[in-house]
Amino acid sequence: MLSFLICLALLIGGYFVYGNVVEKTFGPDDRETPAVKINDGVDYVVLPQWKLFMIQLLNIAGLGPIFGALQGALWGPIVFLWITFGTIFAGAVHDYFSGMMSERNEGASISEIAGIYLGGAMKNVMRVFSVVLLVMVGTVFAVGPAGLIVTLFKNGGHEGIVATTLFWLIIVLVYYFIATFISIDKIIGKIYPVFGICLIIMAVGVAIGIFTKSEYTIPEIWNNFTNMHPSGTPVWSFMFITVACGAISGFHATQSPLMARCMKSEKQGHFVFYGAMVSEGIIALIWAAAGCSLYEVTGGLNTGLAEVLANGQSAAIYDVCSKTMGGVGIALAMLGVIACPITSGDTAFRSARLVLADWFKIDQKKWQNRLMLCVPVLGVGAILGIGNALGKIDYTVIWRYFSWTNQTLAMIVLWAASMYLFYDKKNYWITAVPATFMSAVSVTYFLLGNECLGQFLNTKTADGATVYNTAVAYPVGIIVAIVFLSIFLYTIKKRNPQPHYETLHK
Repeated sequence: MLSFLICLALLIGGYFVYGNVVEKTFGPDDRETPAVKINDGVDYVVLPQWKLFMIQLLNIAGLGPIFGALQGALWGPIVFLWITFGTIFAGAVHDYFSGMMSERNEGASISEIAGIYLGGAMKNVMRVFSVVLLVMVGTVFAVGPAGLIVTLFKNGGHEGIVATTLFWLIIVLVYYFIATFISIDKIIGKIYPVFGICLIIMAVGVAIGIFTKSEYTIPEIWNNFTNMHPSGTPVWSFMFITVACGAISGFHATQSPLMARCMKSEKQGHFVFYGAMVSEGIIALIWAAAGCSLYEVTGGLNTGLAEVLANGQSAAIYDVCSKTMGGVGIALAMLGVIACPITSGDTAFRSARLVLADWFKIDQKKWQNRLMLCVPVLGVGAILGIGNALGKIDYTVIWRYFSWTNQTLAMIVLWAASMYLFYDKKNYWITAVPATFMSAVSVTYFLLGNECLGQFLNTKTADGATVYNTAVAYPVGIIVAIVFLSIFLYTIKKRNPQPHYETLHK
């Protein structure tokens, strides 16, 4: 339990200490923001700071820091270290710079920002990456809440469960369409504070349940500094990919421009972007602690947690809420967990619309133009979601592809931020170091993941267990990361830093 408290204290302290370092490195000033300058009444709308924070937190939270942290707990309490230091030195830095770079470029989507600082080829790569990622996120966060609602009401029979899931999925998708289409302050700006309260109650309730029930003890990192995954899945780089949103997430870079278009002052960035990511890290830490403390450990492996997760994310989350709170607490916590992914799903589809709008230069002030983009974006999400509900598409496969795409996007954004800082004559190492680290993570997983090249490089034992080809993947991942860093250093050596970022538009 002590190691959990230390990590919690480090996260809170990281916001004030390292968060200030990051803010000073960027250097926010009093220039006119996009929300004030453009203010189209749809996507560019000035919102109060507390709403900016709450919307940003709910945008980036979703099921990521909840289900991802539970899955990460399979490796044991060492996951606390990744959540803590990943949040402070990578995730929150990533979120801050993705938001503030957008702020400095008239609220542009992250794909356009990548093009400004990394070139036209990377812009096109990021456009595709962003749209694919956002549609996957929207789909995952539509299927998830539908399944949670079915679990909550315990509908019996396979056919009844499928029909009920489809019904709630359609309801969620209809809401997503409305939230994607209309002005950001009409629905999102009004209901997010209510959902935020649910999210806070859920996190606090789970934490109190763990601390007040004597049968639960959070294991210490120093007593369990080993791989506790029942399947023997390597820590590197699977844990770093699996936890994703609880430490660093490229998805957040697609969400930050939404709030960059609604900020009255650049100086709100520390609280809105860095602060929201630290808050998400705390949520992930609580859920990882629940996964480590609530379930049976057999032979030093988290077998009990693996059995619960095998029943699906909805059942696993419901089980944690039931064990920690029970009674009325279950309904409150489940409401928070249902609201949480919904508030990421709607803005995921909204961001997809904006990425496409920036890509094809389509003005979004006219409702006809918004409708033209909303229909195909939500249509693809509906096909994927219904396919999952009918058992035609495996949710876990969607999640795994989402996880790798997510972390690769984060890697690219950090390299773009490094180039931005170089041009602005600032300390680019603050982003180049985590960019190098995430490059190694992303490349290694691409070589090991069974949905990627792992299906060719890995082997199987006689009983069907996967033998990961780490002898090849580990050194290749490190070498590629070093190559990426070398390319960055070589590139900036050949270029002269510009006096202002605006010259990059020319």
